[in-house]
Amino acid sequence: MTSIAVRNVAVTRVLRLVCRHDADDDQERAMDLHRPHDYEVYCGLDVGKSDHHACALDPAGRKIHDKALANDEAALRAVFTKLLTRGRVLAVVDQPAAIGALAIAVARDMGIDIAYLPGLTMRRLADLQPGQAKTDARDAYVIADAARSHPHTLRRVGTDDETLADLGVLAGYDDDLAQQATRLTNRLRDALTHVHPALERLLSKHMDRGGVLDLLAAAGTPTALATLGEHGIADLLRPRSPRLARTLPALIITTLTQQSVTIAGTAAFSRVITGVAAQLREVRDERAALAVELEARLEAHPLAEVLTSMPGVGVRTAIKILTIIGDGSAFTSAAHLASYAGLAPVTRRSGSSIRGESHSQRGHHALKSALFLSAFAALGDPASRAYYDRKRAQGKLHNAALICLARRRIDVLFAMLRDRQPYRPQTSASSAEVAVAA
Repeated sequence: MTSIAVRNVAVTRVLRLVCRHDADDDQERAMDLHRPHDYEVYCGLDVGKSDHHACALDPAGRKIHDKALANDEAALRAVFTKLLTRGRVLAVVDQPAAIGALAIAVARDMGIDIAYLPGLTMRRLADLQPGQAKTDARDAYVIADAARSHPHTLRRVGTDDETLADLGVLAGYDDDLAQQATRLTNRLRDALTHVHPALERLLSKHMDRGGVLDLLAAAGTPTALATLGEHGIADLLRPRSPRLARTLPALIITTLTQQSVTIAGTAAFSRVITGVAAQLREVRDERAALAVELEARLEAHPLAEVLTSMPGVGVRTAIKILTIIGDGSAFTSAAHLASYAGLAPVTRRSGSSIRGESHSQRGHHALKSALFLSAFAALGDPASRAYYDRKRAQGKLHNAALICLARRRIDVLFAMLRDRQPYRPQTSASSAEVAVAA
């Protein structure tokens, strides 16, 4: 095989990866932008913390700008103003948040359309370009050329709606707090297991109670707890966990008597336990206060009532959906949304030996997780439970049946967002029709 033929085969394979129309790649096409000839300038921005690199192409692919610029408003406005003299501009970034936020805000303020090229797609498209160098200038060119030649690979950048922007920022902070709480809880349980395994088994069921954290922040060793006695333990538990204060102190004292030896390092672990318990208490208190603010901000969004009317969709799930897909207008159908979330089945066929479908490993993992957990929470709803039970009766395992339910619920969610209508429970007649369809 000649070198030209080898290159043609490589290019064909990469194009198939980038441009194929299988369902599991629809998430790379979440933005339905104008066709290439609708713009006179395609500007690719390889964004950085202190500096960006801008490369602009005309519809024929000729470079009309290729320079680095500072990450500040004046520099961005100067470049965009120059490009606007040639006509309509489409600006594309490789990171829409943090280091790319200022570029997006300036472009929007100047009336420039903005889009986002996912990193994986950019790397695949970069393989089509000659050479293997990795530079800011080359990346900016790849981004601009993708906007010109492969507009279907671009994604929509979230709107500049103030309420939605605030929800996105605070929801990200809430996710950080949740991860921090999980880390601190695991560390606290590990420390308790080291000094007194039986005590850890007793308290691990109540780690989310404020009174238990108050107790461990004040007394971090079995000896300190025994010194407090039942009354002292109850006094520490009562302010924030009054019900536990009536039953848990006696159980703690009884559990402490099950171990007579003191494990080496217990004194040092006392410092760890009290410190971690105090940190975990602060994180949980901050997250509880944040939840109130998140709920208040969500209520100000016009789609809040629509989303939360659906069984299994609470405040945090509704915020996750809003911050990821917005009003759903970027998706042409429920199948498109399901593919973007990674909940659409993937068909595998090759000749006569490979035929079947499997679950997609791609998609937007945060959205997929939110929809999956929402489906699990909705099992108390009669319609959702009936659909889940039918899938289990067909031989599907628990997780597979939940994924099927999450996929079916996307049809409902998409219709709710499209029509701006709240969830309406199915009647017995419509439930029978769904049963036949399933």
